Amino acid sequence: MRRNLITLGLLLLPLSAMANIVVDKTGVDEKDYVYDLHQCTEMATQVEQKKTEGSAIGTAAKGAAIGSAGKAIAGGSGTDGAKKGAAIGLGVGVLSNSRERRNNKDAHATEQQTVIKNCMTNRGYVVLN
Repeated sequence: MRRNLITLGLLLLPLSAMANIVVDKTGVDEKDYVYDLHQCTEMATQVEQKKTEGSAIGTAAKGAAIGSAGKAIAGGSGTDGAKKGAAIGLGVGVLSNSRERRNNKDAHATEQQTVIKNCMTNRGYVVLN
């Protein structure tokens, strides 16, 4: 029963947290390995993800303001120049915020991988990657 619960728990965990762990299982009891991997994965959930600064709307608004000001200063014709600059700034602002969120997510997953690898190594397993 306990083994079934541990196996079920491992299935419910995010696969990205365990995706790149390669362990040499020579001479390793499978039940102990599954239990240890489960505990290490649980520890990795304690890693906090960095918050993205500002919202997509706020970043887009800043980009729009900078873009419209830049276009107007560069000699754009009044409101038409401001509109074009705002549109460009809006697009840059949205893309910038999206990239930051993606980078934070990738860094979080990498840090979780490191925690799992270190945990398994400290428990006596040979982690190959």
